[in-house]
Amino acid sequence: MKKPVIEFKDFNFQYNAQAKPTLKHINLTIYEGEKVLIVGPSGSGKSTLSNCINGLVPFYYEGEITGSLLINGKETKNSSIFELSNEVGTVLQDPDGQFIGLTVAEDIAFKLENDCVPQEEMKERVRKASKLVEIDNQLESAPHSLSGGQKQRVNLAGVMIGDVNILLFDEPLASLDPATGKTAIELIDELQKKTGKTIIIIEHRLEDVLHQEVDRIIVMDEGTIISDTSTEELLGQSLLKDTGIREPLYITALKYAGCRVISEMKPQRIHTLQVESCKDQLVTWYADQSKELIEEKAEVILEFDKVSFGYNPQKEILKDISFKVYKGEMLSIVGKNGAGKSTLSKLVCGFFKPTKGRILFEGKDMIEDTIKERAQKIGMVMQNPNQMISQNMIFDEVALGLRVRGIGEEEVTKRVNETLKVCGLYPFRNWPISALSFGQKKRVTIAAILVLRPEMLILDEPTAGQDFKHYTEIMEFLKGLNQQGMTIIMITHDMHLMLEYTDRAIVVSEGQKVADDLTTYILTDEETINKAYLKKTSLYELALKVGIDEPRAFVKCFIDYDRRMRL
Repeated sequence: MKKPVIEFKDFNFQYNAQAKPTLKHINLTIYEGEKVLIVGPSGSGKSTLSNCINGLVPFYYEGEITGSLLINGKETKNSSIFELSNEVGTVLQDPDGQFIGLTVAEDIAFKLENDCVPQEEMKERVRKASKLVEIDNQLESAPHSLSGGQKQRVNLAGVMIGDVNILLFDEPLASLDPATGKTAIELIDELQKKTGKTIIIIEHRLEDVLHQEVDRIIVMDEGTIISDTSTEELLGQSLLKDTGIREPLYITALKYAGCRVISEMKPQRIHTLQVESCKDQLVTWYADQSKELIEEKAEVILEFDKVSFGYNPQKEILKDISFKVYKGEMLSIVGKNGAGKSTLSKLVCGFFKPTKGRILFEGKDMIEDTIKERAQKIGMVMQNPNQMISQNMIFDEVALGLRVRGIGEEEVTKRVNETLKVCGLYPFRNWPISALSFGQKKRVTIAAILVLRPEMLILDEPTAGQDFKHYTEIMEFLKGLNQQGMTIIMITHDMHLMLEYTDRAIVVSEGQKVADDLTTYILTDEETINKAYLKKTSLYELALKVGIDEPRAFVKCFIDYDRRMRL
């Protein structure tokens, strides 16, 4: 029998700054060598639970603890954070919050330096760890100069290089493109199988984590554990949907068709799914729902005309990019980490100027427009919320742009409160921003731009760190703005977002445009998927399993039906 390595016994925790406990009556045992997934909506207590395991609670985040938490048989409140760091290795949700070294190599080697590992051995272990996560070509780079996905790889390497027996991953996929996320999950799985380490993963992207098996899934809500069961049993229930957690798309498709998802179907992964028992139901549902696609033409609002750019004149990041964005469109820009997606948005906002080509807004070249002039028409929400926040309090941060524009305080209060409600932040309006999670900070920065109602909105990873409930609230609000005429461009790794909310996508790879097509076609095209580090949607694979003649049309049919169901 495997020994317990983490034991919560009637455990409660209340932050000093809060009136009620965040964690209530937690009873949970995790055994040696297990791989456990913890899911739940934002504010459910997942991150607080992880911070209790790695010692940030109570040694960094102070508060009152009752009950017991044992790590390898030792009570955590009687240990130091240093002692716990030798038991638990953590990859944080916010990559920037974990960097120590001036270069990638130094950062990965940090723990080895503390342990006085000989330099030659250290270099070899750093080389192996960096190669494992495909960051070995950036060892001399500064961590803060990397893309979001590259930063996450550095953090993965830094944890994997240590010799701790418990590895805790707090939303490890948040900044990764789909293919790299798939690789990360495979790396975590391989690491667990080779070393027997105990793995705990906290993640919103449930379907992506389930690319590899997990032993069980813990569901949290409002500071309590409401389910602790196998993947097969959980996917057959309505609990995920009821709690505001996104199911795998293929599971939702089965349920829409009236299929009963049971353990015998092996539903944990699309590759193991047995669909024979409900094949006829899926085919019938598809036949009933199938509709023709109607394309609409619109006026061009933004155009890239043979645009090239490089921070260094000798090395171009973007090469001869041309595409059009239509007024009132909601468009995705997708591609692998470091492909140049975020650079496109910075060029539009005027942070940089093209080295070649033109960027036109409503037919006018923007080359002479200042950042301020562009900001009157174009709003930009950056990937990392910490790079946008300048105020101490939530209300003041969201109100800042309106106040700078001279809007009256009564109107400011009205518009800020309306936006905070939509973004799920109204109950926290008088909170300090420092008390928020990374995902909540993300919502604050989105709210601060949405409240200004620009003509065009560009969002870099708008749903990173959001649970399905808040994801849906934000995206439905954006869709409402879009239906009122606002043009929205989303730079994203979230293929669900891409499929559900945007009909068209621009795909960028190695600084070049490789596709401009319907999202349903892009995520079913093998060549484009491979070039851009995307991942084939499980809906397409479900259609193939069922034997549907036009699997692309099945994907489109599901998306259209799903949109109608959410109205």
